[in-house]
Amino acid sequence: MLIARRLRKSKTASVTLLILVLLISSATSRATEVVFPDVREPDKLELAVGKSIILKSPDPVKRVSIAAPEIADLVLLSPYDIHVIGKAAGVTNVVLWQNKKLSTVYNVEVTYDISRLKQKLHDILPDEKDLRVIATHDSISLSGTISSNANLSQALVLAEAYAPEGKVRNLLNVAGVHQVMLEVRVAEMSRSLIRRLGVNFNYVRGGDFGVSLLSGLTKLVDPDNAHIDAGPLGLLVSPSVQALFRFNSGSATWTGFIDALKTDGLVKILAEPTLIALSGQPANFLAGGEFPVPVPQGLGTVAIEYKPFGVGLSFTPTVLSKNKISINVMPEVSELDFSTAVAFQGFVVPGLSTRKVSTVVELADGQSFAIAGLIKEAIRDNLSKFPLLGDIPILGALFRSHSFQKNETELIIVVTPHLVTPLDLADQTLPTDYYIEPSDTEFYIWGLMEGREKGQLTESNIGELDGEFGHAMPITN
Repeated sequence: MLIARRLRKSKTASVTLLILVLLISSATSRATEVVFPDVREPDKLELAVGKSIILKSPDPVKRVSIAAPEIADLVLLSPYDIHVIGKAAGVTNVVLWQNKKLSTVYNVEVTYDISRLKQKLHDILPDEKDLRVIATHDSISLSGTISSNANLSQALVLAEAYAPEGKVRNLLNVAGVHQVMLEVRVAEMSRSLIRRLGVNFNYVRGGDFGVSLLSGLTKLVDPDNAHIDAGPLGLLVSPSVQALFRFNSGSATWTGFIDALKTDGLVKILAEPTLIALSGQPANFLAGGEFPVPVPQGLGTVAIEYKPFGVGLSFTPTVLSKNKISINVMPEVSELDFSTAVAFQGFVVPGLSTRKVSTVVELADGQSFAIAGLIKEAIRDNLSKFPLLGDIPILGALFRSHSFQKNETELIIVVTPHLVTPLDLADQTLPTDYYIEPSDTEFYIWGLMEGREKGQLTESNIGELDGEFGHAMPITN
C-alpha cells in the first residue's frame, strides 16, 4: 500500500511539472509574436516638390509617423486615408501602425518637378529629339545628345529655372564637329621714298688751323688720336659721302663734300598661316623671330630676354552650331625699328613698329571676313644749315643739308574658318611618296636628282624638276 501511494504521488508530480513547462513555452511563444511581427519589405513612393498623393489603407490606421518632416508632410484625413505632401527634394520614410502592430513602411523620395521643364524644352528646342531630363535625388540631370553649344546653353538656363543654383547636372554630349581650322592671309605693302642732299666744307691750313662748317658729312680729328683713322689731312669722312672736290692755295686746302641720294623702296609681306583648335581652346601662330633685350639684374649683372616680332596670330573659336562659328581673333604684325633704338651698357635695343587688331565675329563655315583700312603714312623732313650762310638765297644751299623721308604702309588681314574632321592617313599622299632614289647611272651620267621608273626616262625630262613647288609628283605617259 505504501509503495502504491508513493507511485501515485510521483506520477502526479510529473504531470504537474509537464503542465508548467507547456505553460511557460506557450507564454514565450506569444511574447515572441508580439516583439517580432511579420512586416513585408518597404514600399517605394515617389513625389515631386509641391505635389501630393493619398494613401489608401484596407484596415483602420491607429498611428502614423514620418522621419523627416522638412522633406515631406502628411495629414490623416480618415482612418483609411493619409494625405502625403512633398515639401523639399530628398528621401524619408512613412510608418503605419494598425492594432498596436507595425503595418506598413513607405520609402518616400521627393524630387524636383520635371514635367514642366520637359514641356518648355520641347517648346523652345523642338528639334532636340535625343535630349533627356532625369530627376536624380536632389538635382536635375540633362543627358543624351544635343546638336550645338548654343542649344546646350539654352537648355542649361531653362533647367536652372526649375532647380536651385548648382543643382543642375550636365551629362549632355554635343554632336557635330568641334575642331576649327582657321586660314589667315596677312598682306602688307610698304613703300618708302628718301631724298637727301648735303653739302659740307672744310678748310685746313698747314697743320695748325682748320674749319669745318657742318659735321654731318665730315669733321676734323686730332692727329694725336692714333687709334682713329682720320684719313687725309686729319678728316673723318662719313660713309654717305658720294662726291668731293678739293683745291689748294699754298698751305691752305679747301675740301667740299657732297651727299646726294634718292631712293624708292617697296616691301611686300605675305603670310598665310593655318591653325586648328578645339572649340573654346586658343591657338597661336608666329612667323618671325625674337630679338634679345638686356635686363639689369642685381650686383651689376645683365640678363638677356627675347621678345618676339613678326606676323603673329592668336584666335579662340567657339562652334555655336553646325553652320555658325564665333571667333575671337587677334592678329599682329610687328617689325624692328632702329630709329627708336635705345643704347644700354653697350647694347643697342631696337624698338618695335606694331599693328595689331582684336575682334570677335560670327560667320558660317567657309565664309571670310577682312580687316582692312590699316594704313600708316609717315613723313620726316630734316634740315641742317650753317647760321646766316644757310639762309642766303641760292648760295645758301651750299651751307645746308636737307633730308626727306616718306613711308606708306597698307595692311589687310583676311580670315576664313572651316569645320574640320581628322583624316585617314591611309587615304592621304605625302610629297615624299613618289620620290625614287636615283641610280648611279641616273645620278652621274644623266645628272638626275630623282630616279625614274622604267620607260619614263626621255631626253625631254633629263635634268628637269617636275610638279608644283615643294612637291615631287610622278610623271605619266
